[in-house]
Amino acid sequence: MAVEFLERYSQGQSLCHRWPARAKIVLTLLVIATGTLLPLEYWPASGCLAGLALVGLSVADIPLGYIGRRLALFLPLVLMTALAAPLSRGFMGAWDTAAVIVLRSTVAFLAALWLVSTTPLETLLAGLCRLGMPRVFVSLLIFTLRYLYVLFDELARMKTAQRARTFQRQSTWRSWLGTTQLVGMLLIRALNRAERIHAAMMSRGWRGRMELLDD
Repeated sequence: MAVEFLERYSQGQSLCHRWPARAKIVLTLLVIATGTLLPLEYWPASGCLAGLALVGLSVADIPLGYIGRRLALFLPLVLMTALAAPLSRGFMGAWDTAAVIVLRSTVAFLAALWLVSTTPLETLLAGLCRLGMPRVFVSLLIFTLRYLYVLFDELARMKTAQRARTFQRQSTWRSWLGTTQLVGMLLIRALNRAERIHAAMMSRGWRGRMELLDD
């Protein structure tokens, strides 16, 4: 479940997938930086950057439905953040600021989506490390990734067990109560399993840093 959600298309064989990870990271950062520095008056250039990211996603064989679902989750948060500027002035101004927030955030999101959709996360983190990112920070990202897998796996098991114990349609109240109990038990079980994983890593010589093959 976790692999399907986090790395559904990162193992492809397209031209974008075969590029070196460091080249893709640098290109993504350049697109994001360019989109961030462009003023609103140059919105066609921001549109071109967004189009470039969409072309990259198309070359990487990422389905439009997948991109649309990710945008549907992302854009409401951006729009609510952008509306904070006009709301602070009683809807009498700052609409240009809201437009800048939406444009820049969309460009950055599409560029980042292309990067994570064409690069396995382990390869991406190794590329960041080789580009000079502090290894302590990379190690924190690795732990976050691994424990996300733990969290998704525990959630899948618990939802399967919950469905096996539910033989009839529940009321809204009981459904909310069951969800609350599920979240609480999920955190407890994921924490216990994470502690076991950490103990196993320590017994195998984990020294608090990510090791690369060329080390």
